[in-house]
Amino acid sequence: MSHVYWILILNLWILKATSLQPGSRTVLREIGSGGSDPKDYGVELNATNFDGVLKDTPATYAIVEFFAHWCPACRNYKPHYEKVARLFNGPDAVHPGIILMTRVDCALKINTGLCDKFSVSHYPMLFWGPPTKFSTGWKPNQEKSEIREIDNWRTAELLLNWINKQIGSSYGLDDEKFENEQLPSNKSDPGQTAQAIFDVEEATAIAFDIILEQKMIKSKTRASLIKFLQLLVAHHPSQRCRKGSAEVLVNFDEFCPLDMWSSDKHDVPTSNLKEVLHDFQICGKEVPRGYWMFCRGSRNETRGFSCGLWVLMHSLSVRIEDGESQFAFTSICDFIHNFFICEECRQHFYEMCSRVTSPFKKSRDFALWLWSAHNEVNERLMKEEASLKTGDPKFPKIIWPPKQLCPSCYHLVGPKDKGTNQIDWDQNEVFKFLMSYYGNTLISLYKGKGVLADGRTNATLDDLVTSTNAVVVPIGAAFAIAIASCMFGALACYWRSRQKSRKYYHQPYYLKNI
Repeated sequence: MSHVYWILILNLWILKATSLQPGSRTVLREIGSGGSDPKDYGVELNATNFDGVLKDTPATYAIVEFFAHWCPACRNYKPHYEKVARLFNGPDAVHPGIILMTRVDCALKINTGLCDKFSVSHYPMLFWGPPTKFSTGWKPNQEKSEIREIDNWRTAELLLNWINKQIGSSYGLDDEKFENEQLPSNKSDPGQTAQAIFDVEEATAIAFDIILEQKMIKSKTRASLIKFLQLLVAHHPSQRCRKGSAEVLVNFDEFCPLDMWSSDKHDVPTSNLKEVLHDFQICGKEVPRGYWMFCRGSRNETRGFSCGLWVLMHSLSVRIEDGESQFAFTSICDFIHNFFICEECRQHFYEMCSRVTSPFKKSRDFALWLWSAHNEVNERLMKEEASLKTGDPKFPKIIWPPKQLCPSCYHLVGPKDKGTNQIDWDQNEVFKFLMSYYGNTLISLYKGKGVLADGRTNATLDDLVTSTNAVVVPIGAAFAIAIASCMFGALACYWRSRQKSRKYYHQPYYLKNI
């Protein structure tokens, strides 16, 4: 019996020694089991999303690394690339909205054509250029190409130095996300103002996410949501948000029929509705999330969504015609009252709406009312945040616009005049400023990138034909709604006719790339 015992001990010792030999997979598993893979900041692209992501990014520049996952040199280079990508990519980026850093795995068959398009001859191979120019590919010795091969990238330090030389910056690998000392605060910069279009898109997408997540579509709120969608279809500053809103609006009766809340269907509502409407991205699939470029606060809990929503409302107010000013007013007031989830905020806003006693007849009057309401909110929050110290230290609430942005908006004021009611405003100049700031400047970046197509929809909501029997709107049909309804409705009918079931629960092919 003792011999058997010692033989067993010897065998166990041999197995233990073998498992700890250099190169043993057991050793590797033990070493790796205590931690997790570091976060990847570089965005993995492939042939199916390459053009779309680069076209829609808010970043000014892009870097694409072509690599192969089996390549040892590529694996060793990845930590260097990620050190630089940490600075520019993702919601926690130190320097957001400047460079989008991406990677393409040429070892995957799906990317063979894409890598050939860029004449990839070795791994890794890095390219630099404006994001929208990458769709044309790259060839050696190609003349007049805005895409350049990066020739000095071997380490994170070398790559970041190369980037600094291209854009005249002085970024460092040790840069950290500050309480916003490095974030731009010059709101008079047209380029910075133009970037607010991305925040407007993100705020729109988040607003509808909240509506679905919180199951806020009820029999009493259904009509107000339809009215707001109609306003977005005609006048949202982003074309892709107009398209997404039109798609939801045209199919709203099918997704959310009037009898959904009848007594025998009381448990149906928003679980199915949430699943169905999530297939329809209100502003497209590639809306940047977490960047908050114009509306980025110095703290995670400041600015962001509320700022983006204000910019959206102001942009709507300067894009409407005279005859639709009252419709826009009621649509926005009802939307905030029914769907803005901050209880105190929406009560204050609705109280301001309730003080309006006569209908708006001019778009100018509505734009100035919204501007005055925003300043009233700022003035109230200035006092609260000052006493509670909850405001953003880098972006305190102010009366808008400040003198440095619009000197002509101010008549002569006394040194102690601080509140909006104590300032002698030149409202004609204020309106001109609003039209420029939230109108042409806001969409100028998208016009340059070819995203907005013809820019503004000149339709009026006076001619809006309701796409549902749930709400009565002004007589006639808005040009934008009419075209959208015909196009989307015809294609939707054709699609449904090919289905055995007449239920429409998936995203149509013609909108997949919006």
